[in-house]
Amino acid sequence: RGLTCELKIPDRIRDGYGLNTAAIDALAEKGVTLIVTVDCGVTNLEETAYAAQRGVDMIVTDHHECREALPEAEAVVDPKQPDSSGVGTALAGVGVAFKLVCAMDGDADKMLARYGDLVAVGTVADVMPLLGENRFITRCGLQKIAAGDCRPGFLALAEEAGVRDKPFTASTVGFSLAPRINAAGRLGEPGLAVRLLEETDLRRARVLAAELCAKNRERQALEQQIWEGASAIACRYPPRMPLVLASDSWHQGVIGIAASRLSEEFHLPTIMICCDGERGKGSCRSFGGFNLYNALSACSEYLEGFGGHALAAGLTIRRENIDRFRRALGEYYRQNPADDLPELTCDLRVNDPHLLTMPCIESLDALEPCGNGNPKPLLCITGARLVNAVPIGGGRHLRLHFAKGGYNYAGIFFSCTPAQLGVRIGQWVDVAFTPQINEFRGRRSVQLLVTDVRPSDPLPLCRALLKNQCIPAWDTVDLYPLRADFAVAWRWLNAPVAFPLEELPARAPMRPEKFCVCLRVMAEMGLAAVDFDGETLRLRPLPTSGKVDLGASKLLQTLRERRQSLL
Repeated sequence: RGLTCELKIPDRIRDGYGLNTAAIDALAEKGVTLIVTVDCGVTNLEETAYAAQRGVDMIVTDHHECREALPEAEAVVDPKQPDSSGVGTALAGVGVAFKLVCAMDGDADKMLARYGDLVAVGTVADVMPLLGENRFITRCGLQKIAAGDCRPGFLALAEEAGVRDKPFTASTVGFSLAPRINAAGRLGEPGLAVRLLEETDLRRARVLAAELCAKNRERQALEQQIWEGASAIACRYPPRMPLVLASDSWHQGVIGIAASRLSEEFHLPTIMICCDGERGKGSCRSFGGFNLYNALSACSEYLEGFGGHALAAGLTIRRENIDRFRRALGEYYRQNPADDLPELTCDLRVNDPHLLTMPCIESLDALEPCGNGNPKPLLCITGARLVNAVPIGGGRHLRLHFAKGGYNYAGIFFSCTPAQLGVRIGQWVDVAFTPQINEFRGRRSVQLLVTDVRPSDPLPLCRALLKNQCIPAWDTVDLYPLRADFAVAWRWLNAPVAFPLEELPARAPMRPEKFCVCLRVMAEMGLAAVDFDGETLRLRPLPTSGKVDLGASKLLQTLRERRQSLL
């Protein structure tokens, strides 16, 4: 308290990777005698010793994995160090620094009121689990920003990003604020983001926010260019082991994002290395739960340095060791493969369209803040028809439209192309999604933030229909058969037949579920014998005399009433 910090970053520090001797030299020459690290330093044993030689004390605050030996600093504040109680291991780097501030001041409530907005944004931006203390701090900080009781820089950036008048959630930070704040540092101008967060005048903050958004657009273009080039290289040799790619032309500040996209594209851990002379600096991203930190530790003989988490890390390496490192990492991956990804599990299967009204979706806000460790509820609709799929965002994303039971829904599927979708227009599909309210030009509507789409399996509903089980109304509203459908079914059933139920989709003359409705109605009205033992379906036509009034079927009357109640 009562001290000011030098926030201008010397050029010799900007290009460094974490804490390094160049940064220590630059600060020592400015008369600095104490360095407090944030989000780095716990693995920098040599650098800490070098600082002591220069007469500079060091306090390390970090949240990354520790090695066996800790730096000989004045203090090491890291909840993951071996003798720690384990409390706070999920804190972000900003969260650890905040705890130090609270301990020094002695009044945590006052510090939360003063710094809550910063800690909340930093915690969400670092994709930390929003559970326990993280959840409490983030909720308080987001409420401050939403109420306008925060730094003018956050308000200005929210305005520039077009989210100021929308509900302010962790997703708002993760997708709108954090990428713009990070863009400055990624492009080598971290001072721009610092000035924005320091600014006390909203008018001047708006000017800085506009500059930051321009930097973000520049970052996006650069990232797209790097990703396309790296993806083309990887596609030449379909990989079965972790991707280790290197180039002299990539920009160090954005390869982390490109590595994330490649890992998702190829379903493999990815390491992208920017080479400069004889050395390279790499960004590493995991996939499928593969522990990157352990892998780098096992291959450390080929590295000059590394640090990070199980899912994301950074490294420095000599150019001559890249091929050796690639082979060693591939061998480690072969012996320690990633865990199989779990099946997608939805929290709720929507059986009633009234669950997707705006009041119902708005009620989910009570669960905020949602994010890593506390995801938004994942819902699904089964047996919907894919009406349309339109590429947007330069072909990187899809706008989808679904229909079921007289209701139509619009959805957005990010990072998915038509080829990757795996289903075709007009097909019956199951959709996993998070519901949200979309606001566009003053109009509010329900939108599905799609997580996955798959072809719908007709057999469960067919099995339920053939066993005469109770079925949700919304699942049957599209199955109401017309007279023409019965005519097709009757012509098809011109002789006795028996086959396993699994063959029904290939044999049925129409949508299998609707065909089963026709069979049940014909059985009810004495037109056919339908026998199903759970595995085999046996059908045979029955002799009739005179016309049969299908409209008298109780099943059809029930389906008609259900249809009228929903439409």
